Amino acid sequence: MVKRSRGTLSTHSRKLKSKGRLGVTKVFKQFKPGDKVVVSIKAGHPGMPHPRYRGRHATVVATQGSAYVIEVRDGNATKRLISGPAHLEPA
Repeated sequence: MVKRSRGTLSTHSRKLKSKGRLGVTKVFKQFKPGDKVVVSIKAGHPGMPHPRYRGRHATVVATQGSAYVIEVRDGNATKRLISGPAHLEPA
């Protein structure tokens, strides 16, 4: 018998299942610093933030290459994440 993998996303594979291909406009979205966004994870695209932040509202702080640095409130802490534009939607 082969031992089952217990990787980081092993229990989240069904939640992250892709629902088809994304269009070009969703992959190359543009945001400015200060814009409010919602984290919506799309499987199979680079720059995916951790699944625990799915559905959270965030603020774009800066750009880093083709990705965005966003700030998310997690309890009393403010955390900075790096996310690709495919995983962000305008709030």
